[in-house]
Amino acid sequence: MKFKLLLAFSFWMLLLTVSCNKDDISFDAPSQSLRFSADTVFCDTVYHQVRSETYAVKVYNNEDKDVLIPRINLEKGAASLYKINVDGKSGYDFKDVPLRKKDSLYIFVEIAPQASGPEAIAEDRIIFNSPAGEQHVTLFSVVQDAEFFIQTPNNPNVISSHTTWTNDKAKIIYGDLTIDSNITLDIQPGTKVYFHKNSGMKVSSGATLNINGVLNNEVVLRGDRNDPRYDTIPKNWNSIKMDAGSTLNMNYARLFGGTRGLEMKQTNATISNSFIHTFQEYGIYAVASTVNAKNLVMNNCGESSIGIFKGGTHSYIHSTIANYSDVMASSNRNGVFATNEWQNESGQAEQGALQISLINSIVYSDRDNSVNFEHTPGQLFNYLFQNCLLKYSDTSEAGFNFDNNTNVELCKKNEDPLFLNYFTAHLNLRVKPDSPARNKGNAAGAASVPFDIANVSRPSTPTLGAYQ
Repeated sequence: MKFKLLLAFSFWMLLLTVSCNKDDISFDAPSQSLRFSADTVFCDTVYHQVRSETYAVKVYNNEDKDVLIPRINLEKGAASLYKINVDGKSGYDFKDVPLRKKDSLYIFVEIAPQASGPEAIAEDRIIFNSPAGEQHVTLFSVVQDAEFFIQTPNNPNVISSHTTWTNDKAKIIYGDLTIDSNITLDIQPGTKVYFHKNSGMKVSSGATLNINGVLNNEVVLRGDRNDPRYDTIPKNWNSIKMDAGSTLNMNYARLFGGTRGLEMKQTNATISNSFIHTFQEYGIYAVASTVNAKNLVMNNCGESSIGIFKGGTHSYIHSTIANYSDVMASSNRNGVFATNEWQNESGQAEQGALQISLINSIVYSDRDNSVNFEHTPGQLFNYLFQNCLLKYSDTSEAGFNFDNNTNVELCKKNEDPLFLNYFTAHLNLRVKPDSPARNKGNAAGAASVPFDIANVSRPSTPTLGAYQ
């Protein structure tokens, strides 16, 4: 018994000795500069009093010894808009921070600012002081003042009187925002409208949505995640859903990053000088609607850039309707899909007459075919391609004959339009100087849209698409 007690006592003493020796570490002052995972932390655009997501920067000790960093602090101290967490502790000033040899530590950064105007820059620095010298990591963010529209069980989130949105504050929508029947919402140049996840806008029957951007001061409608990596990711929000009898007038707008862009049912829409891109399903989803578009640029939509159902009347002049995608490579990715049929909410098929024309336009993608027409027997299906450049496979896939077809006038097929860069977030769908789209448009189309999307004058033999 005594032997067992002695053995147990010896074991615990040995364990205590080893533990003490393990923690008995000598930390020296750094003699070399620290290394960082990034020299600048760009935080997502943030809104008034809304905390950002958390960003991380790693600090590396490349020395072959354990060091004690004398001080890590925010340059602006307690007045900083930023908050940092160093080695698990939150604050703005830290002393004697240990960092073992060949090891690293995380510094977590977030910002919850007070906005000082429509848009401002928030900047600070994390300072590292040691005998090896002063180092820093820059913190940078765009701060916007914001107005929130939040749907709750007690707040249906309805605009019930004629309203004008200006660019003094970003508009952030949680849930659905509804424009009531016979009400007009005017969105003025430079206004930014952000939709939270699973949010959208509904335009009721008889209501009007006017999106009034101008050149170099567009209206932006997108998800509320502003980090640049979200610029090319779809499904960040739902759609702008327009009920039967509603009206859309859209000029110089950039609409992107949702499930469907413009979701229209018996809607009258006029679209000019606008970009619609990066939607999980359709950029334009139109049921028995009338759409007149000019200088329209589209790209990166899972099912089709334009989806036309139950017929309707459609005109696209000097438009660039592309569909290239890395993110949705396995989807159909048509440029234009059109059919006389539509499955309603009850699953019943409805049909309607269709009339569609594309003039001086480009419809192209990296698939074998960029157009898919599905004509329902007995229904009117009138179409016209005039001076267009198309990606065309065959009759069975496209749904129409290209050659010897009086509805296909002076068009080119399967000649790469030579876009400058169709995968960038800014959609640089201008064509190169040697593009086959150069000088192939007709004079009547140019006269009806005399300036391109960048306000460049078109000659009598214009370049196809939205850019001259």
